[in-house]
Amino acid sequence: MAQHSRKGAQIQALTANRLTDGVVVYLTPQNTWSPSLQDAEVVEGKEACDALLARGQLFFEPGNEVLDVYLFEVEKTDSGIRAASVREVIRQAGPTVRTDLGKQAELEGVHA
Repeated sequence: MAQHSRKGAQIQALTANRLTDGVVVYLTPQNTWSPSLQDAEVVEGKEACDALLARGQLFFEPGNEVLDVYLFEVEKTDSGIRAASVREVIRQAGPTVRTDLGKQAELEGVHA
């Protein structure tokens, strides 16, 4: 599986797309998938990242719950976990062309 993080990234989480509806999900410490990045298991170091990726791939083969399982770099902030790349920020928020649809519309209702 592809790994979308810069070389040497230390803090990572695991993401995929849920097969039933295509929603972006994150692997949690409870070995479940959540649509919230804040629920994601965050690990540091090569061995922990390799182990997290191996756990996530079990849901792809043969379970077929998710697809496109990969690690990506995250940062820990005072307000929680944040994706380090623009690509993952966009995947987390949803389409950028129609902010009245999907996750962005839901968030707008919260902030209105």
